[in-house]
Amino acid sequence: MGMDVYRFSISWSRIFPKGSPRHGRVNEEGIIYYNNLINELLKNGIEPFITLFHWDMPQALEDEYGGFRSKRIVEDFGIFAEECFRAFGDRVKYWVTVNEPLVFSLGGYDLGIHAPGRCSAGFGNCTAGNSAKEPYMVTHNMLLAHAAAVKIYRTKYQGNQKGSIGIALVVSWVVPFTKSKLDQRAARRALDFRIGWFLDPLTLGKYPDSVTSLVGARLPRFTAEEANALKGSFDFLGYNYYTTQYTISNPNPPNPLNTDYLLDARANLSYQVNGIYIGSDEGVSDFRSYPAGLRYALSCIKHRYNNPPIYITETGYVDFDNGTTPLEQALNDSKRVKYHSEHLSYLLKAIREGADVRGYLVWSLLDSFEWSSGYNYRFGLYHVDYKDNLKRHPKTSAHWFKHILQR
Repeated sequence: MGMDVYRFSISWSRIFPKGSPRHGRVNEEGIIYYNNLINELLKNGIEPFITLFHWDMPQALEDEYGGFRSKRIVEDFGIFAEECFRAFGDRVKYWVTVNEPLVFSLGGYDLGIHAPGRCSAGFGNCTAGNSAKEPYMVTHNMLLAHAAAVKIYRTKYQGNQKGSIGIALVVSWVVPFTKSKLDQRAARRALDFRIGWFLDPLTLGKYPDSVTSLVGARLPRFTAEEANALKGSFDFLGYNYYTTQYTISNPNPPNPLNTDYLLDARANLSYQVNGIYIGSDEGVSDFRSYPAGLRYALSCIKHRYNNPPIYITETGYVDFDNGTTPLEQALNDSKRVKYHSEHLSYLLKAIREGADVRGYLVWSLLDSFEWSSGYNYRFGLYHVDYKDNLKRHPKTSAHWFKHILQR
């Protein structure tokens, strides 16, 4: 297709099968595997763009101290990250510490729909958890782990390896459903809870005032040393953008004994209200196409956070296909072509307005395993036939990208 960057994730357990050197040595076969992949990419003129943590917590660390529920994870994550810098950093110029900490915290510790499946009763089907506290605790420790990895890279490796390091955040935009002041304030709160929850610590060393006020004592606090480590702890930001939601004010305070992260913002989010869709009414409901939202998100963050360097580290269109769709129909993904064409157009507008955007990475090259949606959600530019030895077939979108890149 002519792509020049390939983003992939390193499996923590493939480097340290037990999660930490305390429980065993580095797995040299894992090092060899990634060396082969990196070398083959470079041989073909493709830059590796590596994510260190994409939600696959080593089971040994989950069993030992609860993974990201414990501050002990900060040291172990730093050790894992440093082993990757040491083994691969001479050839890798782009590092992402954590992918979508929002989705990891929300899915794993509030709603219980992703591993490790923790939540309070009433917020999901879980056997243990605390939806009112654990999402904040886990996010707090992920931010500290990110800062620790960045410090290691900058002090010991970046000078010689000349790479850059950042974090990939999910940046879904929100639009007030009405022009009322209540809905507009709800939209600002929603942005604080979705974007500011991460970017305020990374730029200011503290959580947004609205988050601090509404969450109260359940929200962990940074020490002065931690705040200083967090401030400016990125060379670039990765933005994962898919869609936009309506925001409707929910001014009633939640029951302090029965609340969660979603209720705390006092802003109800929806892809459609009374049959009115935020964007396209086509496709899977969680991924409605709203390309203007990408431009708005970039503009907002440009002004609010001093125009940081940006890579669009994920964006894409999903088809639902449980394997019964005829191959010819599955390969004709004209809606995916439309999605990327429109989003690239709005991205160009944002760049012309001054946003410092340096790359656009499609999710995804291949149809893949999409967490709780399994293999039924297909984002790939290449179709994978799960019933025929995983054969791969280029879709219309793959030919489209090849054509525009050649031009």
